Amino acid sequence: MSGPLEGLRVIEMGSLIAGPFCGQLMGDMGADVIKIEQPGEGDPMRQWGQGAKPAWWRTIARNKRSVALNLRVAEGQQLARDLIAKSDILIENFRPGTLEKWGMSPDTLHALNPKLIIVRVSGYGQTGPYADRAGFGLVGEAMGGWRYLVGEPDRPPARMGLSIGDTLAATFGCMGALAALHQAKQTGRGQVVDSALYEAVLQVTESLLPDYGASGHMRTRSGSILPGIAPSNAYPCSDGDIVIGANQDKVFARFAETIGHPEWADDPKWKTHHARGQRQSELDSLISDWTRQRTVAEVDAIMSEAGVPAGPIYRPDGMINDPQFIARDAIHWEEHAALGRIPMPNVFPKLSETPGRIRRPAPDTVGQHSAEVLAEVLGLDSAAVDKLRHAGVT
Repeated sequence: MSGPLEGLRVIEMGSLIAGPFCGQLMGDMGADVIKIEQPGEGDPMRQWGQGAKPAWWRTIARNKRSVALNLRVAEGQQLARDLIAKSDILIENFRPGTLEKWGMSPDTLHALNPKLIIVRVSGYGQTGPYADRAGFGLVGEAMGGWRYLVGEPDRPPARMGLSIGDTLAATFGCMGALAALHQAKQTGRGQVVDSALYEAVLQVTESLLPDYGASGHMRTRSGSILPGIAPSNAYPCSDGDIVIGANQDKVFARFAETIGHPEWADDPKWKTHHARGQRQSELDSLISDWTRQRTVAEVDAIMSEAGVPAGPIYRPDGMINDPQFIARDAIHWEEHAALGRIPMPNVFPKLSETPGRIRRPAPDTVGQHSAEVLAEVLGLDSAAVDKLRHAGVT
């Protein structure tokens, strides 16, 4: 098998990150993902990324077939409806109301395909006073409570450095789609999965809301620490930084003995979780005095031997050479004519019986698979496809 979702057909309509990442996750697990792109221009993700040769597209569009369809014209909209009628899941991350404008409202699509699961990813969801607003990931991160917590307390809120709002909303969209598929098997009826960026971010904010409701506590930016959780920080070594998490009482006792201070385990200043939290800065300073005298590799090895959670702070060059990444095939390497040999995250999570895999590389050109898909799914011959292409439909 190609993965646990083999046999499912997914239509991906949308662009940039949230919708396409949802499609990537499904494709990685074996679904046949047909990506609909605007003729000529395609998904802007084809040009996104960093460096002289942006390569993000190679990851987010893998395991997909590209079909060029002009959704702004009636004939393109009809072809999209025809494809959706023969599919299991539709993913879209347009501004709410766009599908309806194109004659593809959920009611219309369910009349054609009663079992269809429609995954709709948007900034604020499909309902509510903000539904019609444009919403990118950074707005969802801000509204959902993430952005306010990132950075140093004496500086403005910082960006994490990744589009976490988009990827979270996509991941929750996938989870909702699988739940809806299970329900559809029992009832024969599909449904809409409404995944809002701000709600996806809100879902992972831990005790942010409960703590406020229970005691009025307002969490704030705390830099690299977790307030009241110690030791749990990044510590300076002679050649870089390492993270150490020894905040649980028994782990802390092992840690203290390992760095030559077994007396800390019984010292009222450090013995308990709450005591260490009250003197967090002082404890971190003492630990930093110890780590500065050693390299990252030395501290990492010492902590590993003692059973204390710790690890280096990796950049890409560290990841691709790490034996754990290599042993688990965490990185997939693709040979590309223009980009060379490029690494990307492999398929996660790993399933023991029906693992997903990268079956096909990202499509190089917009509409690369138009003729193939339109023939396979809709039975159109080459003459019909050529006519559509000359008319600007595909």
